Amino acid sequence: MSGPDPARNGVVQPGATSQDIYDGGMAVRREVLSDEHVERANANKDEFTDDFQDMITRIAWGGIWTRPGLTRQMRSAVTITAMVAHGHWEELAMHIRAALRNGLSRDEIKEILLQTAIYCGVPSANTAFKTAQQVFHEMDNAGMDNTARDNAAMDNTHSDD
Repeated sequence: MSGPDPARNGVVQPGATSQDIYDGGMAVRREVLSDEHVERANANKDEFTDDFQDMITRIAWGGIWTRPGLTRQMRSAVTITAMVAHGHWEELAMHIRAALRNGLSRDEIKEILLQTAIYCGVPSANTAFKTAQQVFHEMDNAGMDNTARDNAAMDNTHSDD
C-alpha cells in the first residue's frame, strides 16, 4: 500500500503548509469569482470576520475547489444546486456568474435549474430561475462582450464567499 495519491488532493498535499493551502485556495477563488470580488471581500473583513474569510479560502477553495476529481464546470453545477436547495439566493447569483466564468453556458445553467425543480422543489427552482434571469439581464444590459460582461457581472455581486 503506497498511501494517499497526491494527484487527487489538489493543494492539500502531504507536507503542504497552511500557507500553501491558503495560497492555492486564494488563486482558485480569484479565478472563479474574480480578483475584484475577492479584493472587495477582503476589504470588508474585520477582526470579527477575518477567521471566517481565512476558513473559506483554506477549506472551501484550497481544500475542495483545487482538487482535480471534478471539473470546475461540475463543481459549479453542484454548487448551484446546493444554493437552490438551501435557498441562498445571493450566493446563487454569485455562483451563476462564477459558473459562466468556469465555462458553463446559459443553456447548461437552465438545465441545472430544471433539474433542481425535481430534486429541490418547484418553488425553489422558480426563485432560482428569477435569480438567473436577473443576473443575465444585468449582464445583457451592461453592453459588453461576453467575457467583459461576465467579469463585470461577477464584480457586482456583494457576497463575501
